[in-house]
Amino acid sequence: MKKFDVAIAGGGLIGMSIALELARAGLRVGVFDRGAMGREASWAGAGILSPAPESAVMVPLVALGKASMALYPDFVQMVEEISGQSTGYRPNGTLQALFTRDAREELSTVIALHHGLGLKAEPLSAEDARELEPKLSEEIEAGVLRPDEASVDNRLLTPAVCEAARRNGAELFPSSRVTGIWRESGRCAGLQIGAEKVGAQWTIITAGCFSAEIDGVASFAPVRPAKGQIVSLRHENVNIDRVLWSENIYLVPRNDGRIVAGATVEHVGFDKTLTAGGLQKVFAGAIELVPALAEARVEEMWAGLRPDSPDHLPILGPTDVDGLLIATGHFRSGFLLTPITARLMREWITEQRVSVDWERFSPLRFQSANAFRTQA
Repeated sequence: MKKFDVAIAGGGLIGMSIALELARAGLRVGVFDRGAMGREASWAGAGILSPAPESAVMVPLVALGKASMALYPDFVQMVEEISGQSTGYRPNGTLQALFTRDAREELSTVIALHHGLGLKAEPLSAEDARELEPKLSEEIEAGVLRPDEASVDNRLLTPAVCEAARRNGAELFPSSRVTGIWRESGRCAGLQIGAEKVGAQWTIITAGCFSAEIDGVASFAPVRPAKGQIVSLRHENVNIDRVLWSENIYLVPRNDGRIVAGATVEHVGFDKTLTAGGLQKVFAGAIELVPALAEARVEEMWAGLRPDSPDHLPILGPTDVDGLLIATGHFRSGFLLTPITARLMREWITEQRVSVDWERFSPLRFQSANAFRTQA
């Protein structure tokens, strides 16, 4: 029987970053994934690093997002040095474009919200926005510059983290589908992989939208997949420096000249089918924001499955089963929250304390909600 200090179910960016952090702390770590490492949401995403809330329900996430953004430069440097690979990190900021006729009022509201949350945001006239990004539409009315935001190339960052974890001694087991947690004497003693048991002092579930499929985990991590359809575009005469954002789309530039445009949010189960309607929304939004992209070459189209929790917030921390921790449900913030998630898991396992309050994201909050509904 394989035995580890820590067994991790899920080899995406979150799981591999935790493995890297723990291996660097001297622990023996095993990572088990149902397929190839990093080939689900970590491969499919856009890699935006923005702690700004997209909606009111995401406001509780801002403090955690800011803490993770502060870690990113050192995290990227460490990963690149250990792995010898690039991560495509671009700390160039985000420009949000406003199209509405009441853009002046909307601009004031957005700036006030960001400043109230301790986020840097600068109001821009339409002319100033186009001076920064000349390919922006002539139809925009105003803009918001968020200079401290960034992006990564997820298809570079994820394999770099995997390689860094491997070089630090983490053992990787692709094509090893975790079917359940293994309990013994009232605690979690490791993972069940088909008929095989894997022993561990600590077990961490980081299986993204598949986490609830693992026997014994659903009550702590009732996640479901949220499909996002994305396209990769290229136009020799369209260069954007920053992440561009509107109400309908985001555009993320890559160092090799590609522009990633996305993404839909669809709750359709584990279906990754590309649809005409979903792609139409992506193309229409991209062309509205940068009209010259109407002539761009479509290099690739794909769909990924984000892990979405009932309240759209991540699920982080220990459960009431001794030895079992959860790190999933990151929804649209998985890339942003990677460094802080890895650090908090390492702190809890090695020190039994954390440097950032994560109580709001406890896996036990869903059990409390279920108990309340049962009593009602």
